[in-house]
Amino acid sequence: MLSRIAESLYWMSRYLERADNTARLMEINLLHLVEAEEHLPEAVQWRPLVSISGSEEAFAQYYDGAEITAQHVIQFMTKGPGNSNAIHPSLRLARENARVVRDRISKEMWQGMNELWLMVDTRLKSPLLPERAAAFYGAVRNEVARFHGLTANTMMRGEAYGFYLLGTFIERADMTSRIMDMKYHILLPDASMVGSPLDYYQWAALLKSLSGFEAYRRKYHTGMRPLDVAQHVIFERDFPRSLLFAAERIRGALEMSGAPAMNSHSRDAVRRLLAHLEHHSAESVMRAGLHEFLQGFLHCVGEVNIALQADYFAAHFEAEPCTT
Repeated sequence: MLSRIAESLYWMSRYLERADNTARLMEINLLHLVEAEEHLPEAVQWRPLVSISGSEEAFAQYYDGAEITAQHVIQFMTKGPGNSNAIHPSLRLARENARVVRDRISKEMWQGMNELWLMVDTRLKSPLLPERAAAFYGAVRNEVARFHGLTANTMMRGEAYGFYLLGTFIERADMTSRIMDMKYHILLPDASMVGSPLDYYQWAALLKSLSGFEAYRRKYHTGMRPLDVAQHVIFERDFPRSLLFAAERIRGALEMSGAPAMNSHSRDAVRRLLAHLEHHSAESVMRAGLHEFLQGFLHCVGEVNIALQADYFAAHFEAEPCTT
């Protein structure tokens, strides 16, 4: 397979997953503000959404230091003026990459991608108002899920499918860890609030943003304990959006994509990613520091991306291996 084809498949699925995760976060934040009993300042409610995507500087530049408001964040994270990680530019790039690989994906996938893009582009020709935003984000999530379903049912298994899965699960692992890190350090404004109704709603919002709230409640009957949430989101092997689930799917996708048996930077990077999880438990993570663990995991995910560039998309490799 040509490297440009492999790279386009990889980034097609990464941008699609990025749009889906952003829509999830925005929808859940809107619903959470309706359910939560505490009335926090608007900037406190919406700043974490900008922080998760690493776009604080871009936001400040575009809005010239203006106060963070719901309308500003909705436009910034959705239409993306000044934000390349927003839903609209992410889907545009996903479609452009899909166009490059039209002969490697199914007709149904191409049609589904076009329908998703046209739906979003048409709706965003006018400003997205807060009272209509939740329905829009729900529609984006549903269309992305439909695309994944079309892919699972129509795409040939092989190298191309492997690169599609690599992009999906690397982006998912990255975003899940960022969401959890923001909950731990930003969403809860004060340590004295641990165990409060606000704390409960925020852990619940985290799980709902990952479509894991119902599964968590079925498995755990002790309430919203941070230790149990960490176990579920990080180490639950059967939860499709856990870090362990994503890491194991990355390993499988790499095998499907035809990774070389010897001298593979990608194989080594994926082994380190899995080792970072295998050397910890929920108890050790919470004891030693959730933030430190998640930052280490994000570094390992970044190393996998760099290694893929070296093995498949580029001709050089300069990276500092992650540690466990």
